[in-house]
Amino acid sequence: MIIGAVPNRDRPLSTRRIKMRLDKYLKVSRLIKRRTVANEACDAGRVMVNSRVAKASQDVKVGDIIEIAFGNKSVRAEVLVVTDTSRKEEAKEMFRYL
Repeated sequence: MIIGAVPNRDRPLSTRRIKMRLDKYLKVSRLIKRRTVANEACDAGRVMVNSRVAKASQDVKVGDIIEIAFGNKSVRAEVLVVTDTSRKEEAKEMFRYL
């Protein structure tokens, strides 16, 4: 570690990262439990970002609307924070259900 460097967890949530891969965001935010499941959902066309079918590699940024189809119901969420890692308590603050 570089002397004087601030560890990632000590920086404010809003300044940690600008964008992230969709599959990783779904896993880190705990919208989907595993990254492989998030990848499969994207490949099957069940995940949309801003009303467009999204690939797992698509970048997600603050303000994007994610819609995930789970069987006969769907979940819509707005991205509030993008960060590499999060604790269980912080994950709820990364998005807002719509």
